[in-house]
Amino acid sequence: MKTSALCLVPFALLLAPPVFAEDEMKCNPEGSQAEMNICAWDDFAKADKELNAIYKKAVAYTKSQDDSYADQPNLKGASAALKKAQRAWIDYRDGHCEGIGFGARGGSMEPMLVAGCQEELTKKRIADLKALMEEGDQ
Repeated sequence: MKTSALCLVPFALLLAPPVFAEDEMKCNPEGSQAEMNICAWDDFAKADKELNAIYKKAVAYTKSQDDSYADQPNLKGASAALKKAQRAWIDYRDGHCEGIGFGARGGSMEPMLVAGCQEELTKKRIADLKALMEEGDQ
């Protein structure tokens, strides 16, 4: 009898509702460090989503620039240059911000410093890409 009761315990645990579901952490800029970290991550994620949308537009823009030189292939390359620059910029952003995080290395504030840095640089990159497209339209 003891053996069959012990076999049911794992199944009972699977059916039990998670206790932590109600305690899910949310962004609170004036809350605990963990809640502030969530805010920083949310802000970066929002900026990164905007960057992805702007980058797609910039790729389309540079492809149209390249297409306008159909009769002069030696003038093409704007799209390839943008892609190369974007890859390098992402490596720079992430490496630079990882270095910023060393100011609180191993501490609970490190994720907030890294995400805050990433958000700031991402917003600057968004402005740069917008300027690239605006300058070409003039």
